[in-house]
Amino acid sequence: MTPIRYPIPAQPFRCEIEVKHSRFITTIEFAETTEAALTFISRIKQEFPTASHNCWAYLIGPPGSTDRIGLSDDGEPHGVAGKPMLTTMQHGDIGDIAVVVTRYFGGTKLGKGGMVKAYTQAVKTALEQLDRVEKIEWTELTVQCGYQLLDSIERLLSEYEAELMEKQFAEKICLKLKLPEEQLASFQTRLTDLSAGQIEFSTENLDA
Repeated sequence: MTPIRYPIPAQPFRCEIEVKHSRFITTIEFAETTEAALTFISRIKQEFPTASHNCWAYLIGPPGSTDRIGLSDDGEPHGVAGKPMLTTMQHGDIGDIAVVVTRYFGGTKLGKGGMVKAYTQAVKTALEQLDRVEKIEWTELTVQCGYQLLDSIERLLSEYEAELMEKQFAEKICLKLKLPEEQLASFQTRLTDLSAGQIEFSTENLDA
């Protein structure tokens, strides 16, 4: 089963290394769609129009994903930039990420092996410094129950990482909760057992 929660970039990030007088500027941004990744790449190319190369790679989905990926050597010899960048990202324990490495040639040729090492190091250095947050797919759960169950339900919320968003009092109590999607089934089972099947549920997926 595809992981529902995983690390993603907390915010845009940029850092720079120098290898034999060539500057390698790495820019990272969160991207959860191919379109978002390509828009980001285009923006960086416009920011550095005089660079020797703007090589890039993106990985959409959880860490190590291979189904929604893209890469480009942007004029560097085939296989020396985009592929090692992507490989480093796939082993970096991070998902939904787009990376551009902007190179300003410093006059000294690195050779193919040297370029692979430089582009790998550019991405690795950035990933080591990158702030991360956890991506969670949330679900909104509406619970209707008798008044006698309220205290018992509220005591369970923290156990399932659930947040109480709204509480309405009528003939029954209506609770609107937000909780991680992977907790939903076990939480509903727990409440069903608690109430002997007297609780009513409805759900709605929320943006991560």
